[in-house]
Amino acid sequence: MKAELIAVGTEILTGQIVNTNAQFLSEKFAEMGIDVFFHTAVGDNETRLLSVLDIASKRSDLVVLCGGLGPTEDDLTKQTLAIFLGKELVFDQVALDKLDRFFASRKGRIRTPNNERQAQLVKGSTALHNPAGLAVGGLIEQDGVTYIVLPGPPSELKAMFTESLQPLLVHSSEKLYSRILRFFGIGESQLVSILADLIENQTDPTLAPYAKIGEVTLRLSTKAEEEATSNQKLNQLEQAILAREHLATCLYGYGEDNSLSRIVARELEVQGISFAVVENVTAGALQADLTLALHSCHLFAGGLVVRDEMITAKRAEELSRFICKDLEAGLGLALLGQVKPESQIDNVVASYFIAICLNGQVTVTEVDLGGYTEQHMRHIACLHALNVMRNILSNRKVLL
Repeated sequence: MKAELIAVGTEILTGQIVNTNAQFLSEKFAEMGIDVFFHTAVGDNETRLLSVLDIASKRSDLVVLCGGLGPTEDDLTKQTLAIFLGKELVFDQVALDKLDRFFASRKGRIRTPNNERQAQLVKGSTALHNPAGLAVGGLIEQDGVTYIVLPGPPSELKAMFTESLQPLLVHSSEKLYSRILRFFGIGESQLVSILADLIENQTDPTLAPYAKIGEVTLRLSTKAEEEATSNQKLNQLEQAILAREHLATCLYGYGEDNSLSRIVARELEVQGISFAVVENVTAGALQADLTLALHSCHLFAGGLVVRDEMITAKRAEELSRFICKDLEAGLGLALLGQVKPESQIDNVVASYFIAICLNGQVTVTEVDLGGYTEQHMRHIACLHALNVMRNILSNRKVLL
């Protein structure tokens, strides 16, 4: 089934509100095996809405209109749909009764004719009652296309979808399953170039790259009747991806809400290693990331933020040994950086030394970064430090 979502409301086009309804409905339809192919936004204008409906009816099996069900003159979704389908509007008695109860419970307020618009629906529609509001929605099928009318306020739309609409929709036997692969140490353009043939020739499963600050994620998706079948298909695609060049070494984890700090914190907890950190230009950001990712802070021995202008590999090594010994930590990390003179406000250039002292042995890594704002630079420097920690802890785990 091909679905299309139409958001009705001038306030969406002017940027006054964000169309979160489209995200919610797309996720819900995907879970039900319904493909959403188009998102459209149109203002409170009958002529333009009619033209959008005409296009949608020719390319989609399911057309969902969100918003424009209120009592004012610019709330014209149901009226316009009735014109488009050549039908009249009728009152839903359940919705009228709810209006009566609403105004009866509020002294001094009288139900006016424009309030009654909220209880109207296109003749022949199945009423979708609103647990969180007054406007009734509707579902109607004509000429092989199903039209659904939902309210605009997200709280009302979600309640109506869950309690009134979802039980009426035919569930596909197939569901959408997804897997998120998270990479660090490779840019989006390079990743896309390496996987160009897989991306260009994809059918099912599909893969889509998403760039974030300092890292890239890949979303693998497939439709299947059972999770076991989906895992088999996704495993095959993942193996094909990780077989390319050095992608296996750049993969650090899975999941939408995962992060390098969570991966490192989890490994510290598994191995029972306490740690201490010293930083300069990152101003304690690395310590904050790690401690927030820990389930408990007992492994964090402490940290320092220093003002150190002598930034060298040897200085980083000395500080990693010092912090490790002074705070009696199992692992000492020094993240030292210096901004270079050629830097500008929107294009910072800096060099960083990452030194990790573990079991008396120190590993020093130098990283040169450029082309970022100062805020992004700090974040990416912390990611590099976390990635070095991840690799060292992983190697140690293998040797244990």
